[in-house]
Amino acid sequence: QVQLVESGGGLVQPGGSLRLSCAVTGSTISPYAMGWYRQVPGSQRESVAIWTLSQYTTYAAAVKDRFTIYRDLSKNTVYLQMNNLKPEDTAVYYCKMARGPGGVDYWGQGTQVIVSS
Repeated sequence: QVQLVESGGGLVQPGGSLRLSCAVTGSTISPYAMGWYRQVPGSQRESVAIWTLSQYTTYAAAVKDRFTIYRDLSKNTVYLQMNNLKPEDTAVYYCKMARGPGGVDYWGQGTQVIVSS
C-alpha cells in the first residue's frame, strides 16, 4: 500500500517561495528515483525536477536555479523548494515514485500552487 501525499501548496505572490512535501508511506523512498511534475488544465503533465538513482538532480529549464529537489530519508519525504515563483508556475504539482515496489510508478494526489498578485 504505497501512498504518496503532497502538501505545502497554496496561494503565493510572484517572487515568493513555497516548499512542497511528498510524504511516502508503505515503502522507503531510498531505492527509488523520485520526481516532481506539474500540470495545468488542458496541458500535458510536465517534469519539473527529478532526483535520480544516480543521486544527481535534473530540472526543467523553466525552473532551473529557482527550484531544488531534495530528500530527507529520516522522514521518508522528498521536497521541492520553490523560490522566486512566477505566474507561469501556477499548476497542480504531483509527486512520483519511479519504478517502485512491483516495478510500477506511484503518484500522489497533487497539490495546487497558484502564483498571482
